[in-house]
Amino acid sequence: MRGAAFVNGTIGPIETAAIPVLDHGFMYGEGVYEVLRTYNGEPFLYDQHIARLRRSAAAIHLDLPFDNAMLRSWVDRTSAAAGLEGDTYIRILTTRGIGDLTYDVRATPAPSIVIVVKGQAAPDPRLRNDGIAIALVPILRNHPGSVNPIIKSNNLLNNALAMQEAHRRGAEEALMCNYRGELSECSQSNIFLITGGVARTPPSRAGLLEGITRAFLFQVGQDVGVTVEEARLMPTDLETADEIFITSTTREISPVVRVDDRVIGSGNPGELTLRLWDAYHRRALETTTSAGTTRRSLQGLGTRRFHP
Repeated sequence: MRGAAFVNGTIGPIETAAIPVLDHGFMYGEGVYEVLRTYNGEPFLYDQHIARLRRSAAAIHLDLPFDNAMLRSWVDRTSAAAGLEGDTYIRILTTRGIGDLTYDVRATPAPSIVIVVKGQAAPDPRLRNDGIAIALVPILRNHPGSVNPIIKSNNLLNNALAMQEAHRRGAEEALMCNYRGELSECSQSNIFLITGGVARTPPSRAGLLEGITRAFLFQVGQDVGVTVEEARLMPTDLETADEIFITSTTREISPVVRVDDRVIGSGNPGELTLRLWDAYHRRALETTTSAGTTRRSLQGLGTRRFHP
């Protein structure tokens, strides 16, 4: 796998990157992460992702010993070392750190920081043209009173088990309910049901991770005149949905044409889903182009200031 990894200040190939076995992220799953992707070489919705990283870290009482500018410099250095053409996938992880085998946080005074950069493939035309199948699995999303899904935790066993069940059924994503039997989210994405021209997605209280792309879709909907709102959704709502799609950083918008044995709508990606898909890509390219131009302008001003 081509790319580069930053591990506690050292940058090298992904294949040789390593952390000590006594890192509590490895031993106990104590850590949080974010996944970003670039468009036009610029990380998309970077500030929103880093704000969520900090919220997740605060939720597990993990102090992050870096400011946003320092983290961005590490991301940029790792991206440069990766030397990849085209857009990239960026994963930022921070853990409790290295220490004795105890849950006492005093044993791990220094968090570990890992940044992985690898290539991000262009969307498969199959997704837009044909859509995907998902499975409603019996594995419940974590109870918020246990490991709250609002924390983007490195501990992904709940998600992995759900996805593995979906794969056994021949599906590409797993849809989970919460302990109340409501639709919550998928193993790696948020879900939207379109009924009567309105796109609805489960609210935070359904026990889910509020996706950055999910939030962006509310803006995209306004652009194209599609109402996007939160609503309590049940498995029976899948039976009456005109269209279904899922969203995530890497999946972007993926039309869903089948849930288990039930065909959605005509069995093809829906009109409103594709309208949102087009608007999403248009906004993503506009946003990153603008952000990149602004950042390069500021860097130029800084250069002139300190090197007259």
